[in-house]
Amino acid sequence: MKRVSSGSPLEGQIGFSRAVRVGNFIAVAGTAPIPSDSSKVDTWSVYDQTRLCLQIVRKAIEEAGGQLENVIRTRIMLTDISTWREAAQAHGECFSSIKPVCTFVEVSGFIDPAWKVEVEADCLVG
Repeated sequence: MKRVSSGSPLEGQIGFSRAVRVGNFIAVAGTAPIPSDSSKVDTWSVYDQTRLCLQIVRKAIEEAGGQLENVIRTRIMLTDISTWREAAQAHGECFSSIKPVCTFVEVSGFIDPAWKVEVEADCLVG
């Protein structure tokens, strides 16, 4: 088993990893739009937040030994389902040739109220 750190100081307290690889399977946890410089995203569009989430997901997958092409499922969680087209645009730009199964769901909120979206992904390597 291989664990990929999110870099969050809460990892130990909550008990989570950004991604875990077991054999040929990689699971990527709900990934929020948290810039590496810790800047705020409250004024960012759903499209921009989704793009950042997908960049973080890609990094975790690669660190676990996979590639974006290995993604078989994504889950897009939105605080406002009416913004799904913005998230879908970012998802389509990332996965247009890969075409994993994808689910969009509306949630009541995230830990940080500035977050409008989180992304999960599952991969099969090899």
